[in-house]
Amino acid sequence: MPAAFPEIPKIQFEGPKSKNPLAFKHYNAEEVVAGRTLRDHLRFAVVYWHTFRGTGSDPFGAGTMQRPWDDGSNSVANAENRARAAFEFFEKLGAPFYCFHDRDIAPEGDTLRATNRNLDAVVRVLKAEQQRTKVKLLWGTANLFSNPRFMHGAGTSCNADAFAYAAAQIKKAMEITHELKGSGYTFWGGREGYMTLLNTDLKREQDHLARLLHLAVDYKKRLGFKGQFYIEPKPKEPTKHQYDSDAAACLNFLRAYDLLPHFKLNLETNHATLAGHTMQHELEVAGAAGALGSIDANTGDELLGWDTDQFPTSIYLTTYTMLSVLKYGGFKTGGVNFDAKVRRESFEPVDLFHAHIGGMDAFARGLKIAVAIRQDGRLEKFVRQRYASWDSGIGAKIEKGRAGFQELEAYMLEKGDITPNASGRQEYLENLINEFI
Repeated sequence: MPAAFPEIPKIQFEGPKSKNPLAFKHYNAEEVVAGRTLRDHLRFAVVYWHTFRGTGSDPFGAGTMQRPWDDGSNSVANAENRARAAFEFFEKLGAPFYCFHDRDIAPEGDTLRATNRNLDAVVRVLKAEQQRTKVKLLWGTANLFSNPRFMHGAGTSCNADAFAYAAAQIKKAMEITHELKGSGYTFWGGREGYMTLLNTDLKREQDHLARLLHLAVDYKKRLGFKGQFYIEPKPKEPTKHQYDSDAAACLNFLRAYDLLPHFKLNLETNHATLAGHTMQHELEVAGAAGALGSIDANTGDELLGWDTDQFPTSIYLTTYTMLSVLKYGGFKTGGVNFDAKVRRESFEPVDLFHAHIGGMDAFARGLKIAVAIRQDGRLEKFVRQRYASWDSGIGAKIEKGRAGFQELEAYMLEKGDITPNASGRQEYLENLINEFI
C-alpha cells in the first residue's frame, strides 16, 4: 500500500529552541536521566482506538477525520491496511509501544468463529510489522462494551450467555496478546456497573465479575502468559456507577476476592477527574498498595463532565505524575500510554503527530523536573521531618504495636495535652515546585 504519511519524515529531537512543529523539543529518547534513558523511563505507547479508529464523531455530529488510508469499509483487507498505516505512524513518531482492543484491530464476523478468523488475519500483519519496526505491544484488551450484547455488562450481565461470550472473547484476546509478546493485559469494565439499583443484584454482579477475573488468571497460567494483568478504574460513563470506580474501590474489590496478587492498576488522568480525584491521588493510592502498574496519559476539561480524553500538555500534571511514578520505582511492565484523541476540529493526519509530540515533550519535561526535585531533596526532607514524631518515643511504640489504650492514656495523662509540632507549609511547598517549573 502507498505511504499513509508521505509528507512527514521521522520525527527528530531538535531541542527547546526549535520552531519546527514536527520535532521534539524535550524528548530525546537516548538522553540518560537518573540512570535510564528517557525511552526506558517513559515507555511511550500509542493507542490504536482513538488514533486509528477514532472518527471525530460526538453526540451532536458525525465524524470529521480525514484518513486517506482507510476506505471506511468493515473488511479485513481494510483492517490490514489500517494496521500498516498505524505502524508507519509508530515508526515515524518513534513510539516504542502501542496498545489495542481486539475490536479495534479487526472487524467482527457473523459468528464468534468468524470474528476469531478475522483477528488471526490482522494479527499476522501486526506480527510482521512488529518484527519490521521493532515496535512492541504494551498491552492488549477486549472490547466488552460496544456491542449490544453487552448492554447489561459483560462479567456483571444478568444474562449468563453474555458472561460466556465475554469469557470466550477475553480468552482469544489474551491469546493474541501472548502471541504478539505483549507486556501486559488490561481489564476495563466499560459497562460493569449499574444505571439503577432497582433492577440490580449488586452482590451477585460483583461475585460474577470476580469469577470472570479468576477464570482469566487460571487461563493465563495455562497459556503460559507472563505479562502483567491490569485493572483500569473509571467511576461512571456510560453507567451511572461502575464497580471499578477509582483506585481505592479497585483495590478493595481485588482484596475482597483474593485477586490482588494477580493485578496492578492502569490509571487514567481523565478517569481520576471524573472520580473527583487528581491523578496524583490515584497514583499514590495505587503506589502505597504496591499496585501501580501503568498509566493512560491524557487530561479532561474540568468544565465538561465527561471523558474528553485530551492530550496532556500541562507541565504541572506531568511533573506530579512522574514524581509519584518515580517514588514507587518507575515503570516495569507498564508505561505512558496516550489514551487521548485529537479534537474534532483537528481533522488532518498531521494533527496526530502534533498531538503526540506535544504529549511526549510534556512528559519528558515532567520527568526531568521530577528527577531534579527528588535530587534536590527538600521536598522529601520536609515530609520526613513532618512525621518525625513517629520515628522515636511514643510514635515508634505505636507503629510497632507496643502501646495499647492503657499505655496511651497514661502517656497523655502525664503529658497533659499536645503541642502542634509542625506547620503544613503548603504555600512554601507549592513555591518550591514552582522553582523547578
